[in-house]
Order: sequence, then structure tokens, then C-alpha cells
Amino acid sequence: MARVFSCTCLLNLIFLEAGCVNAAEPIEGIGPVGEIKELYTDFAFTEGPASDGKGNLYFTDIPNNRINKIDDKGMLTIFLEPSGHCNGLMFNQQGTLFACSMDGSLISINPESKEVTILASEYESKRFNAPNDLVLDKTGGIYFTDPRFRAPDPWPQGVEAVYYRAADGTVTRLIEDRAAPNGVILSPDESKLYVIPSKETTMFVYPVESPGKLGAAAPFCELAQPEDITKRGGGDGLTIDANGNLYITSALGLQVFSPEGTHLGTIELPQQPANATFAGPENKTLHVTARTSFYTVEMQVPGHVFTGKVSE
Repeated sequence: MARVFSCTCLLNLIFLEAGCVNAAEPIEGIGPVGEIKELYTDFAFTEGPASDGKGNLYFTDIPNNRINKIDDKGMLTIFLEPSGHCNGLMFNQQGTLFACSMDGSLISINPESKEVTILASEYESKRFNAPNDLVLDKTGGIYFTDPRFRAPDPWPQGVEAVYYRAADGTVTRLIEDRAAPNGVILSPDESKLYVIPSKETTMFVYPVESPGKLGAAAPFCELAQPEDITKRGGGDGLTIDANGNLYITSALGLQVFSPEGTHLGTIELPQQPANATFAGPENKTLHVTARTSFYTVEMQVPGHVFTGKVSE
């Protein structure tokens, strides 16, 4: 996961000629506003959208082992290949890109030199399974998930878990009782950590007692399920807006929940979404990675801007 700065350039104007795929039923006070636009397609599996705050968007194509970049002129290029099968991405305020490499590590990437630095690659002398998603906190720490997807068999860690890398580099295991913890994000005031399991239909929230220290889990919401039993399950990635509403990717689309866990509505897309982030003018453009394509749609409410500062 990957949600930080609002783009200062007018990305939505760049893509006026992009294909309009379908109109979304708006959620009162939230959106969408207008039609969903497919910007690019023909990828293998898109994930990890992130904005650098300078008008550039990055996202991963996991099977192709790439991080792609859409610059402020709308030009699509390959940013990093191989990428270590990166999944979730996120920028800090200093412009460094942080990523979950599913090859077993938490990394940072210099956008100019493309130099990769390994921040954490093991816990208790064993490599991570396959880090999936991350969120930076304001103290310089990183929460990240480590589920089963793309992990060697047997799993190196033996469990699927959520970890915290503190600013001093210390890594702590925080959660190990969720079935495939996938998406992770903080509330705008960073007092709560939301964890999205892919193998459970209930989403969970944890009080943040101090950076890297969580209280007991509580159910946050129950994801709506499709009629087709073969497609039922949990969530994947997520993003959060300035009002604390959560946008959780699922088989039905982006399910939107209030900070209290009330289901406000679902934003349907042509393909099942994997992850999302806010960017664009006023931070009101929702960018969504969905299987083989990359979509955008305008919203009424801006996304939350994380101010994480991470030392390497």
C-alpha cells in the first residue's frame, strides 16, 4: 500500500482522452464525481499505487517484476526492473520510495539513482515470508504485513504476521493471529491501525498505544460478499480520506466505510481492485490498480496525507 502526497500538477487534465469505462453510483458527500477512466491496461497484475507529490505516480506489476511510473505529462515508463516483486509502495516527505518486496524484504528506493536499500529482511534470523503492504507513521516507523502470497513453502516465518520497523531499525512482530493480513493503514490521527485480512470477511482495528505498540484487536466492519460463493472472502488493499473513511478493495469493488465502521456504499469498477490511493488536484483523484489495468475517478472528498519521516 501506498498513499502519501497530493500531486501538484493537473493529472486529471492529462488524461482527458483516456477511455471512460463506466459511471459509478455516487456515495453522498464522497463521490465518485463523473465516470471511471481506464488510463492504461495490458499489465499482468497491478498493485501498490503511490504519489510522490511532484506529479508522478508509481505502481507495481507483480508478475512482471516491475515498478511502473506515470510522469506529470502522462507518460508511462518502467521505473525499476527487476523490482524484487514489489507490492505495496509509499513515499515519505523527503521523496524516498518505500516498498514491500515479496522476495522477502522491506526496502527503500532512491527515485533519482534507483538505488535500493534493504531496511529489514528477517525476523529472528529467518527471512520474511513475502512483505505485502505498508504504512509510514509520523515518528519514523513502518508498519508492514507479511502474509503467505508468493512465500516459499514452507513459510520462512511459520506464521503470517504484521510487523513494525522502528526508526532505529528495530523490528517487532505485533500481530500473528490474522488469516493472511494484507492491507494496512493508520487513521488520520494515527491512533488506530487497520488491518485487512484476505482470508477473513471481518476487518480489524487496533488502538495504537504508542508507536509500534498495539492494544487488543476489535472488529471494525464486515465486508459485503458477492452472491457467487467462489468469490467470497476478505479484502486486499485500502486507502483513507481526510475524514477517516476507509476504501477497502474487495471482490465487489471499493467498499467504503465510515470511521465508525458503517458501510457507506461500494464503488464498482470494471475489474476487481487490488489497491487505491488519492492524488491529483486537491488530492481528490482516486487512483485504483485493478488486475490488468490502472483506473482513476474524481471524488468529492480529498485523501488523507501521511507525513511520515523514515530514517534509513
